[in-house]
Amino acid sequence: MNSRISERIRYVGVNDLKKSLFEGMWPLPFGVSYNSYLVIDDKVALIDTAEAGYAAEYMENIRRELGERKVDYLVVNHMEPDHSSLMSMIREAYPEARIVGNAKTVPMIKGYYGICENLHIVKEGDSISLGNSTLTFHMTPMVHWPETMMTYFHEEKTLFSGDAFGTFGALADGITDAGARLYGCSDAAADTFEAFNGEMLRYYSNIVGKYGQTVQAAMKKLAGLEISRICSTHGPVWEKNIAEVVSCYDRLSRYEGEKGVCIVYASMYGNTEKAAMSLAAELEKRGVRYAVHNLCTENVSYAYRDAFRYDTLAVGAPTYNNDIFPPAFSFMYGVSARLMKNRAFAAFGSFTWAGASVKLLNEMASKLGFDLISEGLSFPQAFTPEKCDMAALADTIASQVTE
Repeated sequence: MNSRISERIRYVGVNDLKKSLFEGMWPLPFGVSYNSYLVIDDKVALIDTAEAGYAAEYMENIRRELGERKVDYLVVNHMEPDHSSLMSMIREAYPEARIVGNAKTVPMIKGYYGICENLHIVKEGDSISLGNSTLTFHMTPMVHWPETMMTYFHEEKTLFSGDAFGTFGALADGITDAGARLYGCSDAAADTFEAFNGEMLRYYSNIVGKYGQTVQAAMKKLAGLEISRICSTHGPVWEKNIAEVVSCYDRLSRYEGEKGVCIVYASMYGNTEKAAMSLAAELEKRGVRYAVHNLCTENVSYAYRDAFRYDTLAVGAPTYNNDIFPPAFSFMYGVSARLMKNRAFAAFGSFTWAGASVKLLNEMASKLGFDLISEGLSFPQAFTPEKCDMAALADTIASQVTE
């Protein structure tokens, strides 16, 4: 891949095609990129580093761009180890480089890497000059760690955004959205934003989802900046799709879903599953968009993605020990932990001798302020359409989703 983003900005990041789970939880079917950038002027700034397992490739990328030149500043927008793990190596290779971070970064640098010297602490609006290039720092706490900040390169109207606006998925064929392709994507001709959109939704819902309020605060703070390029720490560099990317983050951080239904279910002996499939079939007849996720067999990552994508959530679980079947409870706990709001909600599920799951699911949804569009469908023993009228529920959902 061509590493030149502009005359002064170079890409020195790496693709990770080995890791199967991000943070030990979230699947990576298309890999992930750890993006790092150089801004080269009279002085050189390195923006973030990369995952420790890619040290040799990463240093080769830097030296290919700099030759014998040195790094003058290492800017730390985010301390999560997938972006800071090679900080000690950079300090060893370029001992005079000043590490730039804010006050909340300092104890993390010491705690992770034992580095206490030659630190340059910045606060909101502070700048450093590289000669003919000016970098200004904007604090964006809790997007999605307390020390996160973003760096704005004035002369090229470029925002180095940390994890914000990032996606899962390694980069193929290019770095920017003018040519980058989602690694392993079968449709090589797909528009970059469309190709990465599902992985952006999944990244946001899995990693950032809880922090909608602080994402909104950051977007308002940065609204006055003229932005021609967004350089995130994961996924493509956004140039032609900036409006779509910002709009996507705005909608997600407001918890505004598209019209449609996310059906999730957990089933022990197949009866709740039959109810879920019946609901999907009835929605199909009515032309309602939907996605279905089996919480017992599928990583919950995808269910969270579609819970953020659509404005209606239908959750199915049998009663288990007079409670919610654990996979469905865990999902609802995760929805609650992400502070999700603005959803219509319906519950359904089977029981044998005492039904409790639907009532308890409704209680969890009510605490989140969800709109209960049904009292729920709780049915004994085997599923039949007579016991569990999914056609009626689909009518209720369709009347809201298609209005």
